Amino acid sequence: MKKATATMESTSTNKEPSPAQLIDARIRELGDWRGETLARVRFLIKQAEPDVVEEWKWRGVPVWELAGIICTGETYKAAVKLTFAKGASLEDPSGLFNSSLDGNTRRAIDFHEGDKIDEEALKALIRAAAALNIARSKKKPKTA
Repeated sequence: MKKATATMESTSTNKEPSPAQLIDARIRELGDWRGETLARVRFLIKQAEPDVVEEWKWRGVPVWELAGIICTGETYKAAVKLTFAKGASLEDPSGLFNSSLDGNTRRAIDFHEGDKIDEEALKALIRAAAALNIARSKKKPKTA
């Protein structure tokens, strides 16, 4: 099965929008607190890890990667969900994870209308997820 991933940049010969453009469009399309929340967490992710790569996968899910998936940003009627691919392996001293707590690998944060984002704790979690990805990528044996 082919992985559905948009290219990072739109070129003159390729009229497909970039992942960043698709995420911008999703934020505008939502037009409510969910769009504002998605825009805010996106800003915090990029602030915490300036080298993060934005992707658009699985038919419309914003994904932030650095040496692997850091997190996804899904939007639902009552929540904006940041799912951390390796969240179960991360320390969460501020207790941000409030969803998908029973899984062996992932952990998520559900943001609801009116929730205040603990920005410093979220940025620390983003940095920890990126550091874990980088550490794991360095441990993989190189193939010829």
